[in-house]
Amino acid sequence: MRSGVKVAVVGGVFAVVATGVGYGGWNLWNGLSGENDGGGVSTRSAAKKTGPPDAAEIEKTARDFLAAWASGDGPTAAQLTNNAAEAEPMITGYSTTAHVTKAVIEPGEAVGAKVPYTVEATVEYAGVSKRLTYSSSLTVVRGLTTGRPLVDWQPAVVHPQLTEGTSLVTSKASAPPIKAVDKDGVELTEEKFPSLKGVLAELRQKYGSKAGGVAGVELAITSSAQDIPDRTLLTLTKGKEGTLKTYIDAGVQAAAEKAVKRYDKASVVAVEPSTGRIRAVANNPAQGFNTAFGGAQAPGSTMKIVTAAMMLDKGLVTGAGSKVECPPTVTWEREFHNLKDFDLGTTTFQRAFARSCNTSFIKPVKPLGTSAGAALGETAKKYFGIGEVWETGVKTWDGSVPDSSGAETAASYIGQGKIQMNALTMASIAATVKSGAFRQPVIVPQSLDDRTLAPTRQLPEGMASTLRQLMAAAATGEGTGARAMASVSGAKGAKTGSAEVDGQGDSNAWFTAYAGDLAAAAVVDSGGHGGDSGGDVVARVLNAR
Repeated sequence: MRSGVKVAVVGGVFAVVATGVGYGGWNLWNGLSGENDGGGVSTRSAAKKTGPPDAAEIEKTARDFLAAWASGDGPTAAQLTNNAAEAEPMITGYSTTAHVTKAVIEPGEAVGAKVPYTVEATVEYAGVSKRLTYSSSLTVVRGLTTGRPLVDWQPAVVHPQLTEGTSLVTSKASAPPIKAVDKDGVELTEEKFPSLKGVLAELRQKYGSKAGGVAGVELAITSSAQDIPDRTLLTLTKGKEGTLKTYIDAGVQAAAEKAVKRYDKASVVAVEPSTGRIRAVANNPAQGFNTAFGGAQAPGSTMKIVTAAMMLDKGLVTGAGSKVECPPTVTWEREFHNLKDFDLGTTTFQRAFARSCNTSFIKPVKPLGTSAGAALGETAKKYFGIGEVWETGVKTWDGSVPDSSGAETAASYIGQGKIQMNALTMASIAATVKSGAFRQPVIVPQSLDDRTLAPTRQLPEGMASTLRQLMAAAATGEGTGARAMASVSGAKGAKTGSAEVDGQGDSNAWFTAYAGDLAAAAVVDSGGHGGDSGGDVVARVLNAR
């Protein structure tokens, strides 16, 4: 081997050890130029092979690719993939933009066509060097046009956190480091609060320069999308931290982190009704997409809070004691059912809400006629700020209640159809009921950047009082949220929801509630009835207040 590269094959497990990344490469294919589906040089072949690569092909292809990569020979390594055009700049960038000056790559034993490996790299910039260690894997496939065994190109081959449109860059950090603190000055770290990792990265990117820090030198994953913050992989020089105050409550955040871990996939947000300040946000899994802030899912019967407000606003009911019908089914172009077709006959609006009677929130709306399809969205925006842009301080998705028609209109009244919410928006809706006014959620002070907040909207006094009566009934007695809220003290209100998802066996479990000056909402994917898993998460968060 040349260029300081040593490849050893022992018992089918090979090790690639490379020094001096940036040296010239060599031809790995026995004197033949590489051809691949991504645009290589043609090679003559006696017969084009078909079928999956065999063990020998997998071993040789992986060994040759890793050796070329480790030696800094991006063009040769790229020719051993099925997409040379995309692979070459990223592999070459390993030394030119990531500033890796040494790489030691140790592959493990192949599992089928997948070859795992560990990387020990040295990153050097401006006279400072640090070691970077991580694991990744590659898969060998048969080239479609050549029949040759090739590495199936994915950015994650170079680093497991790389995706399309991202790259590894070592340079002066794009923002100074921050020490984020909660409302009482308690430090917030991703180690202690893993759900905050993405939030802290975004806050640093957006407000680091305003917090008084000085940028250091880092290896980071950068994105071509402007609104995605850099993700630091390795700090070469720390720089100077600035202190950034948030509205998070470390105690409530800790409870939220613990609560969502009880379920495979769950998210929760807590908001202070009197101010709109976000006190906690947690997801399980903690890493990756922030479902609590950015999710868009049907909220099920938690949406009946907004439907109830619409019915009050339109005069379809006049208060909690208004008489409504709750038959087992109702038809609006298609048949809608109550859970297990329960029947309350003629009952009060309060009892229909507490028991979450679907038909009571569909049948009385028919008199609205052609305006029925827009009424819910108008109410959502007018009183709950849904449809406005929320400048919380980080990126959020702020709910959608679009116009509808036909059966979709009926479905929207019970939180199905095209209605989409997340834990943040549903927590805000509960907070609005508790305080009697919509206050746009915020995670950092507005004074940091003088951003424009959605205007505060006051609920009519009678509407606010009635909605609180309804939610109180759902949280006590025979209400669907009573069991979940039994441990929560003080004046309280709640609403359960179960949202059906196509192709999913169990419904998503939704729950939103308030107690004291804290409101919270949770969704548990495939969690079934909202009063069970969703209610459990919310109750644990409210009990941390």
